[in-house]
Amino acid sequence: MRLLILDDDADLRRPLARQLEEAGYQVACAEDGESGLVQALNEEFRVILCDVNMPRLDGLGFLRSYRAEGGTALLIMMSAFGSESEALAAMREGAYDYVHKPFLLEQVLLILRKAEERERLRHEVAVLRASLGARGLESAVIAESVAMRSALELAARAAAYDEPALISGERGTGKETLARAIHRHSSRSEASFISLDCAALPESLLEAELFGTPGADRENVLRAGDGGTLVLQEVGALSPRLQARLLSVLAQAAPSHGNSNGNGSAHLRSPDVRVIATTTVDLHAPSDGGSFNADLLRRFSSFSLHLPPLRERAEDLAALVTHFVQQASRKTSRPMSISPQALGALMTHTWPGNVRELKQLIERAAVLSTSGRLDRADFQFPMGSGRSGEHGSGKLELKPQVEALEREVIARALATSGGNRREAATLLGVSLRTLFYKLRRYELE
Repeated sequence: MRLLILDDDADLRRPLARQLEEAGYQVACAEDGESGLVQALNEEFRVILCDVNMPRLDGLGFLRSYRAEGGTALLIMMSAFGSESEALAAMREGAYDYVHKPFLLEQVLLILRKAEERERLRHEVAVLRASLGARGLESAVIAESVAMRSALELAARAAAYDEPALISGERGTGKETLARAIHRHSSRSEASFISLDCAALPESLLEAELFGTPGADRENVLRAGDGGTLVLQEVGALSPRLQARLLSVLAQAAPSHGNSNGNGSAHLRSPDVRVIATTTVDLHAPSDGGSFNADLLRRFSSFSLHLPPLRERAEDLAALVTHFVQQASRKTSRPMSISPQALGALMTHTWPGNVRELKQLIERAAVLSTSGRLDRADFQFPMGSGRSGEHGSGKLELKPQVEALEREVIARALATSGGNRREAATLLGVSLRTLFYKLRRYELE
């Protein structure tokens, strides 16, 4: 690995270069920031060891100029006593790590080994992601239709970057599923994935969840998601004030941070979290709460994905049915199939609840079925309706039926768990926060 040492102190620069060469690194040196910048931009280096205090161009100025010119090497800042604040400022703007002077060679070698491992993993992920493309996401998202395949192609590109993203679509189209797939195929896949429903909490609680409460021990989701991905469901539900706060956090966050070097500095930098927002409404259109923050919307404009409703994805329906029947078979631990008559009837439904409605309908049918072969009679709605959406002379409203079923299933989970809500949430496959929200909604508390 090729390194550049930038330091005006020859008594430190020369011995350090000699020791690193003996350790197997290729080392070049510069004695000030300006000449070092020219050298760094004209030669290829993987890591730059940069002093914080240098004549003509200091370390922070070097970092800004180097990044502005497209430099990609990892920067490790070297700070003497009294210059820790400058080193931390450099980390907030993208430096990988820093080390205090005077330091032992072993300290520098440890940071370099971590940097090498990080770059190796990033390279492997990039190569794998490039070879997979949209195909890598197909295991998580069913896509036979042209519209969904186009969405997956853009999602695969989004997974290669850390920029904020926006996923729009009707309720039940699979926005969080796609966000999870993007996370799983990104360089952040080993870190946390956190999802927060902005429409499920009052503003005061939502603000505390997002940004924390002064003096509180509980960590907010932005910091809890450090290094990973945070999904903000229904981002349009944020008030203008919270939109402005979120914009400020995204503007201050550095694009990349290294691990803390053991000096306790990690909590002082902005959280390194990739934010993916979802919405069921058009954020460009004014709403009752006013227009969505234009600057924040621009932050999400790099990757704006739209998931079409299921009624516009006829090519995906058979594959989705097969997928959910197989899931039901695994959950019930018995063979499961669906008759051609039932499949044909499912194909005629308009699916106002989209993929989520289809999944819930098949899960209910699987529970009710005594034979394991799902037939038309196992599905609890009149499916000979056609795509016009008219169900004979009567009006069939899906939402009350779905809510009644959801209430019934939650009550059954609570009974099975003996009232233990955490265990009930596990049985239902939802977060404890989501369960509490449902309990209040259905008055089951």
